[in-house]
Amino acid sequence: MPSARSRPAVRGGEHESDTEFDDTEGILRRQSMRESAARTYARSLPVVPVRAQGMTVEGADGRRYLDCLSGAGTLALGHNHPVVLEAIRALLDSGAPLHVLDLATPVKDAFTTALFETLPRELADHGRIQFCGPAGTDAVEAALKLVRTATGRGGLLAFTGGYHGMTAAALAATGDTAVRGAAGGTVDARVTRLPYPYDYRCPFGVGGEQGAELSARLTESLLDDPKGGIQPPAGMLFEPVQGEGGVIPAPDTWLRRMRDLTAARGIPLIADEVQTGVGRTGAFWAIEHSGVVPDVMVMSKAIGGSLPLAVIVYREELDSWRPGAHAGTFRGNQLAMAAGTATLGYVRRNGLAERAALLGARMLARLRTLAEEHPCVGDVRGRGLMLGVELVDPDTDPGPRGVPPTAPRLAAAVRRAALDRGLIVELGGRDGSVIRLLPPLTITEEQSEAVLDRLADALVAATAVRA
Repeated sequence: MPSARSRPAVRGGEHESDTEFDDTEGILRRQSMRESAARTYARSLPVVPVRAQGMTVEGADGRRYLDCLSGAGTLALGHNHPVVLEAIRALLDSGAPLHVLDLATPVKDAFTTALFETLPRELADHGRIQFCGPAGTDAVEAALKLVRTATGRGGLLAFTGGYHGMTAAALAATGDTAVRGAAGGTVDARVTRLPYPYDYRCPFGVGGEQGAELSARLTESLLDDPKGGIQPPAGMLFEPVQGEGGVIPAPDTWLRRMRDLTAARGIPLIADEVQTGVGRTGAFWAIEHSGVVPDVMVMSKAIGGSLPLAVIVYREELDSWRPGAHAGTFRGNQLAMAAGTATLGYVRRNGLAERAALLGARMLARLRTLAEEHPCVGDVRGRGLMLGVELVDPDTDPGPRGVPPTAPRLAAAVRRAALDRGLIVELGGRDGSVIRLLPPLTITEEQSEAVLDRLADALVAATAVRA
């Protein structure tokens, strides 16, 4: 890695910093020596953040970056938004307890009220909430335990490409075998993997509405075939937009079919909105695009206003747990609830979901222009401010389905080139070949243009080296 002193200041809608050089390389070296081999983001993003505001992150070496990772979608309002900081300071100054287990408090009551005000009315009017451990994977575990308790069944329906966390049951539901293997996960015979509609790499080789229809038909056939080998399912777990799987939006008609199929067979439908929630996709919750009301919603990331918080909300008829059936020491994070209440209110009052839809559509249009200019851009997709650019190798035989193979090395090179240009992005999808953009909902039009300019420059630089 080049010396931090030799790096130029980054411009493009951001001010230069006069921060003195810090021991960036020493900090990174000590991290690599002390932290586990499981660390991920630190390997590909050699940045030592010391300050952050909105979309801007400043490193210890004085460089500034536009952050299009946003804590993997956690920072709906960006870093250190004033309403979030004000809520945190007010709670700290109030003398309220910070650790309360699952006791009732005014702070929790306010958060629960604010959250229920955002939910589909049918669920909010007849729902129950369970505060889980601090991470989204804890909420997924709770959701699976809930439906298995309520139905008395042990099977689970999940989808190819899905990602639901790194704990045991959540990992078993994840579709990426490489992720499961790297995390030490095992195959759970109770999980039936179903085809998720993926227009660009359709498992049936047709794509579009026809591919989604074939996916729905296969699901229906497996559910009704006594020889199909499916363990009686306690629930169906899905992401309205697959995030880690490569930013793949589920077709609305297909989601409605899944709702009809599960409702007719008494199978609870579980929507994993950990990454898609709180305005990210252009609606407050991604399931709103299809009009589907799930039986269980899994929520984390943005609901805590940048602090750890995870919950599930579910139909009251599923609430068959006994006291203590699911617990966790840190399910009463008052600071996160205060920050979350402020975030939920700010997103609603300022129409940030609607703004995400408009600005995301503009960014998507420009990314599609980029695709026309670069044969290595196989597909551009997304919803709202959840965007993905899939990179491929156009010089390799696409095979019988006519889709070029993934280009993970090129994607990694683009990520490095983007970082050199002051842009933080992350990868996902098959073989890590999808550039993922998750800017905060507060991104300005100027910043969105700067993001796309830097990404375009990075793509040119990476392909030039590759050539």
